[in-house]
This record gives sequence, structure tokens and C-alpha cells, in this order.
Amino acid sequence: MSDNAIGDFLRARRALVQPADAGVRVTGVRRVAGLRREEVAMLAGISGDYYLRLEQGRDRNPSLPVLESIARVLQLDDDATAYLFGLAAPKPRRARRPRKETVPTGIRQMLDVLGLPAFVEGRYFDVLAANPLATALSPHLQPGRNRMRSVFLDPQEQALYPDWDRDTATLVAGFRESVGTDTDDPRFVQLVGELSLASVQFRQLWARHDVQSREGRPTRLDHPSAGELTLRREKLAIGGTGGQMLVVYHAEPGTSSADRLALLASEAAPRPLKQPAGEPMNTP
Repeated sequence: MSDNAIGDFLRARRALVQPADAGVRVTGVRRVAGLRREEVAMLAGISGDYYLRLEQGRDRNPSLPVLESIARVLQLDDDATAYLFGLAAPKPRRARRPRKETVPTGIRQMLDVLGLPAFVEGRYFDVLAANPLATALSPHLQPGRNRMRSVFLDPQEQALYPDWDRDTATLVAGFRESVGTDTDDPRFVQLVGELSLASVQFRQLWARHDVQSREGRPTRLDHPSAGELTLRREKLAIGGTGGQMLVVYHAEPGTSSADRLALLASEAAPRPLKQPAGEPMNTP
């Protein structure tokens, strides 16, 4: 991974801003996508040399007012602005050790009685726990799987999403927000490296440096047995876990999606054991 995270982020976001949207008059042929460095500097009210040093990683301690001005010029929303501030914040040096993610007992118990598709997602989008209805919704929603690998590398999982391009963009932006600035973690480096080599779609989306908070939103699924489902996917932070989220799917009552989800739930429910023929029932 690059050791110039601020520069990578600024270059990627600068390329996405159309000059006209920033109030820059375009004349002649432009050889760069988006804004030029000197245009960002001018609009932010800083010197071109100082902005160049920021992008090149020669100045890694910009002031908060400078970052706010650059964020305004690059049209960053609140999530992306917070991410930029995090990149510029000093980080203590510490030994890197794998962090085990343990799902609280109460959350595991709740999954079993919830009655809706639900699973626990770790900060690297690993599935840490799931109930049977979540697995019925997607066989990849089970402990040991990683959401990023499943969505980008498995054709069966990709087929579930009619809006795959949009959904993957949201997934990558949420992944970047979840990881934050902790990009020297070996787990992060290994996962991003693997996906970058194996998926053109991931590589292109990752290069955009989009950042988006993990929150609920509607999603469409084309389920092989239940048919098309429009569900609301809620993501609820689990306190004291360092970034774990409880993910729950539900449908609007009275819709065809609600009926199909109920049918899927009945098919996924465990069947009661049958009493052998001719054997009396046990009574107290």
C-alpha cells in the first residue's frame, strides 16, 4: 500500500471534480481529469507550492482550516471530510497484532430469535455470525465468509444483485469508512491486495477513494427461489466491539417482498422431528 495516503486521496478526489462545477472557466484542451493542482490551491486560498507538497507527501501536518478549505473545493461530504481529517491526524506507532473479533453473547442469542435475516459484520466485512434466514437469503452469509470477496469474486453472489454496479460502489465506500486510516493493518493490506489483483471493478472503485458511512438503505435482490425482493438493509453499530455491525434485512409490510420473505423464512425454518409410526407419544 502507498505510504502517502493524503496525497493519494487528494489526487483521486481532485480528478472527480468537474472544473465547471467548481466555477473554473475552461479554455483550450485540458490534459488532466478534473481540477489541476493550481486550481485547487487558488480556490482553497493556499499557495500552489504548499498544495503540491501536500499531494507529494512532503507536508503531512496541514492545519484544520487548510483541510476544511480543500474539502470545500473538492466538494467532499461529511464522511469524506472526516476521513481526510483522519488521514492528517498524527498516529502513534504501535506493534501490529491481529485483532480477534468476538461477537457478544447477547447478540448471538438475538440472532436466533429475531425472525428476520440478520448477521454480524466485522470491520473488514467478515461475516462473524448469522442466523439461518440470512444464509437462506445468501449462502455466503455465514461465519468465515468475507463480504468483499463474495460480492466481487463469486458469480453466484453477484447474480443476487440486479444493481451490482451501484451496490459495489456503496460497498467499497463503506469498507473504506470502516477501515478508516488504519491502513497498515496486515489484514487490510492482504484483502485489498487480493481484490485489486482479482477484480477490475474493485480496483476501479478503490481508486476513486469514495467514503460513505455504513448505514441502512434499500437494496434489491434477485433470489433464485424467492424471486425479486426489495428489502431495507439496516446496519446497527454494536457497542464495545471496535466496529462490528448488526445487519438486518426487512421488507415493507403488505408488499410482495414481505410475502416472499415470509415464504423464504418458512422454508428455512427447521422442521419438527416426526414421531415414528406406531410409537406412542411421550406424555408427562
